[in-house]
Amino acid sequence: MSDEDSIFSRLTPRQRTLAGLVLALSNFMVVLDLTIANVSVPHIAGNLGITPDQGTWIITSYAVAEAICVPLTGWLAQRFGVVKMFIWAMIGFGIFSVLCGLSMSLTMLVACRIGQGLCGGPIMPMSQTLLLRIFPPDQRARAMGLWAMTTLLGPAMGPIIGGYISDNWSWHWIFFINVPIAILCVVAAMALLRPVETDTARVPIDRMGLFLLVFWIGCLQIMLDIGRDHDWFGDPLIVILAILAAIGFAAFIIWELTEEHPIVDLRIFRHIGFTSGVFSLALGFGAYFAGIVVIPQWLQTSMGYTATDAGILTAMTAVAALMAAPIAARMTGRVDPRIMISGALFWLGLMTLWRAHWTSSIDFWSMAAPQFIQGFAMPFFMIPLTTLTLGSVRPDETASAAGLQNFLRTMALAIATSLVLTGWGNGQRVSRSEMAGTLQPADTQAQLSAMGMSFEQARQVISNLVDQEALAIAVDHVFFLSALVLFLATAIVWLAPKPTGPVDTSAAH
Repeated sequence: MSDEDSIFSRLTPRQRTLAGLVLALSNFMVVLDLTIANVSVPHIAGNLGITPDQGTWIITSYAVAEAICVPLTGWLAQRFGVVKMFIWAMIGFGIFSVLCGLSMSLTMLVACRIGQGLCGGPIMPMSQTLLLRIFPPDQRARAMGLWAMTTLLGPAMGPIIGGYISDNWSWHWIFFINVPIAILCVVAAMALLRPVETDTARVPIDRMGLFLLVFWIGCLQIMLDIGRDHDWFGDPLIVILAILAAIGFAAFIIWELTEEHPIVDLRIFRHIGFTSGVFSLALGFGAYFAGIVVIPQWLQTSMGYTATDAGILTAMTAVAALMAAPIAARMTGRVDPRIMISGALFWLGLMTLWRAHWTSSIDFWSMAAPQFIQGFAMPFFMIPLTTLTLGSVRPDETASAAGLQNFLRTMALAIATSLVLTGWGNGQRVSRSEMAGTLQPADTQAQLSAMGMSFEQARQVISNLVDQEALAIAVDHVFFLSALVLFLATAIVWLAPKPTGPVDTSAAH
């Protein structure tokens, strides 16, 4: 009996099934937390006495912390064992979820979201690693299918669950609901997964590389998050942060290219197929996430929608993606992945252009149509990209390539959130100024005064209408720029050569 066969025999079929469900559930919980707070930002901002712009730090802090921790996953698993690290990561995630729910200030909430991200980052790849470890080769496709479904289902359910909880309970419960799931996963992992623990070894860690990674990403993200409140480069603090981020990034690249055991293996970028694939992924995913960020905020702050309705509208895309995923999975390997990816990105770009013509008088179903239709393209973008990127590197580089791909995707999410909200705010101010300069309000004021309004009331009504229209125009600008980014990503894919031979995607996460 081989070592691999002996691992499978340590668990009965029933234990294997239960363990697989628990691992899929843990992944679902972590992915859910990427989007569950999106529709709750206006509720949280109002409760904590902060602006909606500041409220988005709740999204970006989690994503950045998760991205930073992903490159550490391999070292942590080798050093302490994958089962032990999975259990401790789940415990940490549960504890920080409680602290997030108990937070009474933005500072505490952002700090606890960073803790959540640091603990949640390794859970995704480690849950996948454990699934591959407990299931024999003939059952792995089914197990990974279940895991992939939770990855798609999480973003779909996040806005709906977050919106319902915020409207009917309290925003604190979007974090508290993680606790029973975390407890269940910890208890089940301790009972079921200990027999499949991995061997440990004292492996070196690139401490300087880790420090530089945290330093430059931290400076960059803080600059992006606070820049819009500090007049950007008119503020010396923003200038200093930009310089530190640039110096840190340059030092990070030089160090990682010369380090024997780099925390991020940048040498993988020598493969043009991988480079073009991950840049298409980062641009495409960032442009797609722009809608997930801006739509709930616009609907709740300007259009009078509840968090629940905003969540349902936002989730339409992921619902359609779930329906199309099995078709995309069957086509992968039979059709050139570049055709599938570029076709999906082009489709997403067209749907984004459609949304660039929304107005303040648009109804729910007119917004739901492009949201739902664009979702059919998502699996044809995400699934073949793994084949393209991992098929472009050597087999011994697959794990590093998969980790770097996940890192860039998560960073794209965080950076896109900051840029989109900056662009939306700037667009709103410019549009309002232009409308105010050409507006002839005298007739309207006279009509409103004839209806019994005072001069000040009439002015306020007109001002509110201008604000509403300016916000709608700014949303359209965001979608137009997102569409251009998606079309650019469509072209970049074709820099990659066609993958040849079978591709091992087991290391992807």
